[in-house]
Amino acid sequence: MIFEFEGKTEKEAIELAVQELGLEREEFDVEIMETQKNSLFKKGFVKIRVHTDGKKIVSDISSDIPVEAAKKTQKKVFGNPLPQDDFEKEIVTFITTVVTKMGYDISVDVMHREEKKIELRLESSSSAVIIGKKGRNLDALQLLTNVYAGKLGRSDERIILDIENYRIRREESLVRLAYTTADRVRTSRNSFLLDPMNPFERRIVHTTLNDISDIETESEGEGLFKQVRVKYKGFF
Repeated sequence: MIFEFEGKTEKEAIELAVQELGLEREEFDVEIMETQKNSLFKKGFVKIRVHTDGKKIVSDISSDIPVEAAKKTQKKVFGNPLPQDDFEKEIVTFITTVVTKMGYDISVDVMHREEKKIELRLESSSSAVIIGKKGRNLDALQLLTNVYAGKLGRSDERIILDIENYRIRREESLVRLAYTTADRVRTSRNSFLLDPMNPFERRIVHTTLNDISDIETESEGEGLFKQVRVKYKGFF
């Protein structure tokens, strides 16, 4: 099985992997995926990919662990990719049925679980179609899945769908876009309007540029897909 972690340093990322997966360091292999050094506008980080044999991932919580400690341990659980309760089974069946009726093959695994949040990993030979242009098809399928979760009485549960690490790649792309646009705005002293984005994508841009003192952002438009305007402070 493969998992990805990120930290300020390689050591921090590996320690996070050890903690989250419940494995000893020698029980998994580490692949360095990306390294970014600290700069004036960007925080440094190291992203790693962890390869395991799937034999030991997050042991069951012992009954002698204090309740509060157990809750913290359970907050984010990597582990069995198979549905663990009726709700997860219903969700996996729903996604499989929808995509299959569209005429595409699909398999669904539970990538990880958090409190009020489940991330599912999809696999298909038609992944490009399922993702769609700028992730629109994947977003639509995710929206339908969350609506269905609400009909099952779990409207407070957030369902995230990903395929071929699209969400991660899209987030990295948006961060790069945000910094590039900020440099362009600073040089030209003109504002710049980005393409329409969903709320999650807009939040990434806003958050990325939030700490840059001479740049500000605001959302414009109506509906779910709005545009982010990047502006130079003190000029507009």
